[in-house]
Amino acid sequence: MKIAVATIAALILASPLDAAQAVTAEVGVCFTPAEQCEGRIVAEIDRARSAIRVQAYGFTSLPIIHALQRAAVRGVEVLAILDKVNERKYSGATLLEAAGVPVWIDFEPTIAHDKIIVIDGHLVIGGSYNFTAAAQKRNAENVTFTDSPEIAKQFSDNWDSRLKVSRAFEGAVRGN
Repeated sequence: MKIAVATIAALILASPLDAAQAVTAEVGVCFTPAEQCEGRIVAEIDRARSAIRVQAYGFTSLPIIHALQRAAVRGVEVLAILDKVNERKYSGATLLEAAGVPVWIDFEPTIAHDKIIVIDGHLVIGGSYNFTAAAQKRNAENVTFTDSPEIAKQFSDNWDSRLKVSRAFEGAVRGN
């Protein structure tokens, strides 16, 4: 499902942007299990040209992990901050690390429950959808695709702030 160009008033009111400053964004939505959201996420990752920033809690979707690996091989800078549940053997963190993707663990909050991918400084993919097989196959989830440099910058700034308080992933060495 695609929504035409829309003003994102709720984000403006909750953001550091001047409330009088309108932000225009192209917004698309996808809902599981009726739609193939995982494929749409993979297609956007496959279109990336320069940079991808990931923040995720659950991260076990092999198609998404493989798309991020392909992006890294193409020369796209791929960086990921994951929740501490990924500090175990055979997690999304270990698969990304094996592909040379730098991974950090956001360990301070009880749960780092973000589900965000920022692509090329303009596209934000987010929603209730964890990047897992269950999100596509078993759950009722939503994904938004928001194309707006202004909104992407806000998510990128948050990504940067979480990176400052995260630690580098060191493989499954913490006994998890």
